[in-house]
Amino acid sequence: MSAIVAHEEVKKDTNISTHVLDTATGFPAGGLRIQLRICTNALDFTGEEDFEWQEVNMTETDSDGRARFVFDIHPGIYQMRFFTTAYFTRSGTRNFYPLVEVVFRITDVTRHHHVPLLISPFGYSTYRGS
Repeated sequence: MSAIVAHEEVKKDTNISTHVLDTATGFPAGGLRIQLRICTNALDFTGEEDFEWQEVNMTETDSDGRARFVFDIHPGIYQMRFFTTAYFTRSGTRNFYPLVEVVFRITDVTRHHHVPLLISPFGYSTYRGS
């Protein structure tokens, strides 16, 4: 059974957001494509098996490096996939990490969830924002 259907607790119009900053340039990472996915085997997930994913939405950051996903949010395990190679290629920069995947768990659907990302051609960092 899909994690999207399995949970009864749903909060309408709650969102997940991100703010991506390019630490090599000191500027926001505008135009960075991001895919949001939900784990469909989250109810049975023990950490021993691979995640199974379903796309929720695809977007890209604005000129300030910000993006927001607004949808009917459910408790579960989510993943943001940041397509960094396309972003760095536009500026002629070679990067080491072609894709950054950030996996996180949502238990309280009444809260806003902010997942910032700091990127450079050779590293990245993330944390639970507010």
